[in-house]
Amino acid sequence: MKTVKSLVLAGLLALMPALALNGSALAQDNSVAAAPAADNAAAPAESASNATAPTAQAAPAAPKVAAPPRMKPTEGIGMPMPGEITLQKQFSPTGHTARWLHDVLLLPLITVISVFVLILMLYVMWRYRRSANPVPSKTSHNTLIEVIWTVLPVVILLIVAVPSIGLLADQYKPAPKDALTVKVTGYQWYWGYEYPDNAIPEYVSNLLPEDKAKANGEPYLLAPDNRLVLPAGRPVKLIITGADVIHAFAVPSLWLKMDAVPGRLNEKSVFIEKPGVYYGQCSELCGARHGFMPIAIEALPPEQFDQWVLSQGGSLKGAAEKTAQAAPAATEKKI
Repeated sequence: MKTVKSLVLAGLLALMPALALNGSALAQDNSVAAAPAADNAAAPAESASNATAPTAQAAPAAPKVAAPPRMKPTEGIGMPMPGEITLQKQFSPTGHTARWLHDVLLLPLITVISVFVLILMLYVMWRYRRSANPVPSKTSHNTLIEVIWTVLPVVILLIVAVPSIGLLADQYKPAPKDALTVKVTGYQWYWGYEYPDNAIPEYVSNLLPEDKAKANGEPYLLAPDNRLVLPAGRPVKLIITGADVIHAFAVPSLWLKMDAVPGRLNEKSVFIEKPGVYYGQCSELCGARHGFMPIAIEALPPEQFDQWVLSQGGSLKGAAEKTAQAAPAATEKKI
């Protein structure tokens, strides 16, 4: 009996390694079988994500804002007129001051002095001619006359100096902090305009051919293909420079003129009172095509200017500031 038990126990011990190998093989088979199932289960998820990815990529971008229509110029506004002998009509605060100083103070004063001197010379030539005055006067001094011709010019100069100094100060007054900044660059022989506040890169402005200018109803030699677009009723700060030689950015109807010097940034503030198209030219002899560097400022109402900025892919300065200020406030609320 003991012998039989010993044989059974020895047989079981001999079979134990085989049973262990079969169990591990069975476990491996089950894991292999489960792996495809897991792969098959994951496959629909991947296919679903792949299916949604093209949909997300194919989602239409935000609709592009259309640019406002190109403004038509108005005859007599922002351009010279045939037979005009005075300054152009002004559409900026400094322009009004300058034209008042020219038309109301300087021109009448110049006219009165010129007529007075002419009459005085004619009288002297007639009264003291040789035939009427054979014995010339020996008078060498006249205290009253000397006092008058010394004091009167000083008074006149003071009258002219007070508004002149005020106008000079206004012309170089810095723009306010909320002013729109635009960079103007003069090239041989065209202009470049850039809007750093609105993230609009530089674009260039060249002379329009005569046939296209006439087709647009614009004056030839003053009409460019791309205008400098600015808002009316908002302060603007122009940063003016030159890329090669000295140019001058000048728009007479806005009382605006500033040299564009290579390697130097000149600043000029401007405030356009009324929407319209205002023409100018380079006013510094800059080379062979100096006379073919027109300037056209298209002053749009503020809402249309914002529309133009968005149509160029730019951003609105005020909207960006509001977004930046709202972001920290929203974060604080979440915390």
